[in-house]
Amino acid sequence: MTSKIGIIISSIRPNRFADKPTQWIYDIASKRNDLEVEIIDLKDYPMPLFAEAMSPAWAPSQDPVALRWQKKIAEFDGFIVVAAEYNRGPTAAIKNAFDYAYKEWNRKPIAFVGYGSTGGARAIEQLRSNAIELQMAPIRFGVHIQWAVMEPVMQGKAALNDFPFLALAADDMLNHLSWWLDALNSARAAA
Repeated sequence: MTSKIGIIISSIRPNRFADKPTQWIYDIASKRNDLEVEIIDLKDYPMPLFAEAMSPAWAPSQDPVALRWQKKIAEFDGFIVVAAEYNRGPTAAIKNAFDYAYKEWNRKPIAFVGYGSTGGARAIEQLRSNAIELQMAPIRFGVHIQWAVMEPVMQGKAALNDFPFLALAADDMLNHLSWWLDALNSARAAA
């Protein structure tokens, strides 16, 4: 069975590093027979800071961009977030995007490709907690791109494909994500 995965770019900055790991994980995931992948760029969903009268868990959103976002998120069976780490946490854009949907996230697995000084580990830790509250299933395995890898890639002296340990981590993450997709797709269909 093929599952539809959204790869969400969490950074909206100009000249962001995020495009490199996003394209890299997209290329790897696209080669698999069990996944259909699509890149979702938060730049295309310029939602205001969350200021709805109620959580989307309890009432429909009013913001038209938020409604478009919710419709897009609902299309997917699971997600990979390319998570930048800013000041020991995730970007405001991804947290805001999490807050602007609810039922569209429920009972779906989520994996993370992080980058930053600690490979995005601190941002991912916070996003996993947010995902649990949204009734998602964050998987344990992820990809962590540390500064020692980022720097030569940003300088054009290397590419992410030059680091075989990243490809191993990506394969491991995608294998586990696929297992959770099968389990949760079956459970949602049975419900």
